[in-house]
Amino acid sequence: MSDMVRSFDVVRVRGGRRGADVDRAATEEPLEIRLHGRPFAVVMRTPGADRELAAGFLLAEQVISGSDDLGTIEYCTERPPVARPTLQENIVNVTLMDQARVERALADRRQVTTNSSCGMCGRRTIESLTADVAPVASTWTMPAPILLRLPERLRAAQAGFDETGGLHAAGLFTPDGQLADHAEDVGRHNAVDKVKGEALRRGIATEDLILLSTGRVSSEMLLKAARMGVPVVASRTSPTEMAVALAEQLNVTVCGYVRPDSLNVYAGEAILLPEETAAPRE
Repeated sequence: MSDMVRSFDVVRVRGGRRGADVDRAATEEPLEIRLHGRPFAVVMRTPGADRELAAGFLLAEQVISGSDDLGTIEYCTERPPVARPTLQENIVNVTLMDQARVERALADRRQVTTNSSCGMCGRRTIESLTADVAPVASTWTMPAPILLRLPERLRAAQAGFDETGGLHAAGLFTPDGQLADHAEDVGRHNAVDKVKGEALRRGIATEDLILLSTGRVSSEMLLKAARMGVPVVASRTSPTEMAVALAEQLNVTVCGYVRPDSLNVYAGEAILLPEETAAPRE
């Protein structure tokens, strides 16, 4: 199996039957990009072609204007202080031909993700990502059949999708399956931010609500939900492996591939499932 994919134990529900199985999720890890040894940006990515990603990112951010501006792009060479050696490969240091470009970039850059200092090569990824996020305190549960009906109810509210066929949606549902609020956007993260902002504006408590997205559940989306206190995050598609790891740490239940008669539970215990029987693998 490549570094782009990792396996997880899941609980599959198919036609009212519950069974243990193994599923795969896309690998997601942070890549810290440093300029001349100084933190510049952190991007979440699937490992692979990191030098190319760093170069393309710097071009998109107008730090460089072409290949002539690049010096070297190398992985961090310090030994990581934790047992997972691959974390060492999550930091690349870029040198540019013009020092003035470095100073301008560092002065103008908006820091959008927590960065490591130069002496923190190989820091624990999940700890750095969750430094300001408390575990969700909710302990309520809901029957799986209620969750199975939510995608259809969200779809019925997607007026923009009916007209365009090109919008993501996010919905907040009560434990009994009622749609509390929803939003559409070309970006799945924007849709989540919209329902979060509307709940804030209207004074809607989100600690006992379910967040359903039409898009992939990434680590960023999982953290958005945890900051809202949402105990259940569900999607019509899959979570990333980092989202599953964060969910386990933050007491969030994550369900993927939610269909009218099936779903996968990747983390958490908020969904009440049928009695376990042998379930065929699809």
